Amino acid sequence: MASYDSEKFSNDEKVTIHHVEEVIPQYTDEEYNHLKRKVDRYLLPLMWLCHGLQQVDKACVGTQATFGLREDTGLVGQQFSWLTTVFYFTYMCFEIPSIILLQRYSMGRILSIFVVCWGFVVLSIGFAQNFVHLITLRALQGVFECSISPGFLLVVGAWYTTREHPSRSLVFQSGYAGVSIITDSINYGIGTVTNKNPDFEAWRYMSYFLGSLTIVAGIFCFLLLGTPSEVRWLSAEEKKIATARILSNNTGHDRTGIKDWKWGQVRECLVDPVFWIAGANAFLGSVPNGALTAFSGILTTSYGFTSLQNILLNIPKMIFSVLYFVAIGLLVTRKKDLRMWTMAVSALPPIAGFLIIALLPNEPQYKWTKWGGLFMTSTYVVGTFFSWSLIPSNIAGRTKRTVVSSITFVGYCVGNMTGTQIFQAKDAPRYIPGTIGCVSCLGLQMALILLWRSILVMRNRRRDATMRGLGMSEEDRDKAGLEMGERDHTDFENPYFRYVT
Repeated sequence: MASYDSEKFSNDEKVTIHHVEEVIPQYTDEEYNHLKRKVDRYLLPLMWLCHGLQQVDKACVGTQATFGLREDTGLVGQQFSWLTTVFYFTYMCFEIPSIILLQRYSMGRILSIFVVCWGFVVLSIGFAQNFVHLITLRALQGVFECSISPGFLLVVGAWYTTREHPSRSLVFQSGYAGVSIITDSINYGIGTVTNKNPDFEAWRYMSYFLGSLTIVAGIFCFLLLGTPSEVRWLSAEEKKIATARILSNNTGHDRTGIKDWKWGQVRECLVDPVFWIAGANAFLGSVPNGALTAFSGILTTSYGFTSLQNILLNIPKMIFSVLYFVAIGLLVTRKKDLRMWTMAVSALPPIAGFLIIALLPNEPQYKWTKWGGLFMTSTYVVGTFFSWSLIPSNIAGRTKRTVVSSITFVGYCVGNMTGTQIFQAKDAPRYIPGTIGCVSCLGLQMALILLWRSILVMRNRRRDATMRGLGMSEEDRDKAGLEMGERDHTDFENPYFRYVT
């Protein structure tokens, strides 16, 4: 161990440095890599499927609307918009209770129950006869789906190192695009029956199909999903290796602080500008998400495409999204400090796309150009999804991480609700006020992300300067940071913590 001036450290810090080797077992790179590959095989495909189904299930009403859902259930005025608004309202209301459940009890079991429950709700939408039935079921859908995104971020934080967070988070977050390619192909087959039998209510069978598929996925979750201390597919020694791997994040292991709610960490959130920026970023990035979730299919058909063409045209969008997610996932994994630059740059194409949608008339000669504008909006989700991966990487302290996750998903829900409501029925078919609103939100989000990055960079520079003044080696700093993370210290309390950007 490198030498340092012991007079410059408190007794606790001296104990930290010398005790940390007792806390962290030593394993070889080969053992770590073998475990990482095993975890990838078990968890990533499952999270990819479940997160993709969650996004597909909640967005399917947009496709179903083009196959007669509104007419068959007698929806009028803003009632269709409220089907998405109520989803995010209950999503928001039950977000914090669900996160507390995930933090305090078996994460894998809770998530599995929620997946199965929302699968039955989606299945039941196929039997709805009126607005009351639909809005009740969509409210229940929001209750059960609210746990998946924060739950999977907690799972990623429990299994992977900070450097691996963005690539693994993007794997499951790319599930929407990947799963959509599969489900849209099947929904297209369901929709073609309408051409042979006009009385066939294709939208109902889309719900039957998606709900059944989600229930099956939930059953697999019971068998495979969980944190290192919960799953049954690891040996006792492999669980120790998994714990040793994540201690390098300076945030403790998957059981750190699980029974303690620390109000001091809550108060710390309120004075941390990153807490408020995370919530505002989630809101601004989710306004276009809410709009496109509900109205993408309606916009496409308004340009002159048929309902079946709308499904087919969605497939190349999703293929591009998968490729884009893979590309930026590889980029930020191999190159440090590019996450937030990627978030900001990814807002530029959607801004241009929404302007094309708003400014060009719905004339036949412009229909492909307008669809091209819709295609350009595909990258808007990066600013929101990448910010989620910053939570396990940049927030230490279990209670603080819970509170920051909560404000992020509250912003996400409020933004989505706003997005559905700024697209008013009276503005159809071009919805100019709504599209301009989306442009404004994305522009503000870009500026906010750059401010966010500047704050984190300045914090790292101050801490590096302090450590250089103390004369500590990088090895000593790393070991001290590991121990303080194990004790559930926050990123403010741990002077050895470093933020990723």
